[in-house]
Amino acid sequence: MSYVYSQKGNERVLSDDVYLISETDDKGRILFANDAFCEIAGYTVEELIGKPHNIVRHPDMPRAAFKDLWDTIQSGKEWTGFVQNLVKGGGHYWVYATVFPLMRGNQRTYLSVRKKPTEDEITATEALYRTLH
Repeated sequence: MSYVYSQKGNERVLSDDVYLISETDDKGRILFANDAFCEIAGYTVEELIGKPHNIVRHPDMPRAAFKDLWDTIQSGKEWTGFVQNLVKGGGHYWVYATVFPLMRGNQRTYLSVRKKPTEDEITATEALYRTLH
């Protein structure tokens, strides 16, 4: 039994009080992943560190959503939005994400903090994302 998520069919549903946290470099490679992120995505931290964050990109996510994310954070601004991610071995999970650009010395990194979206938010986002494909 997980304390991070519950299972609903092929979907992992994040617990209300859990936050998924990761940090990437300016190329999108994972520098840090908290235990909750590893657990819900189905990877060990060793499998994630150094890998492109899009290892969890779900094929139903429209490219336009990620273009908006990268355009926003690379301009130095914070981005928020809904993301459907892929679970290793199949399945998916939804999150409401906030991505912050950071400077660590002279290196640009991006911190992502994600929480559980509501069912209504997921339903509305799925409808919107279908129009963007």
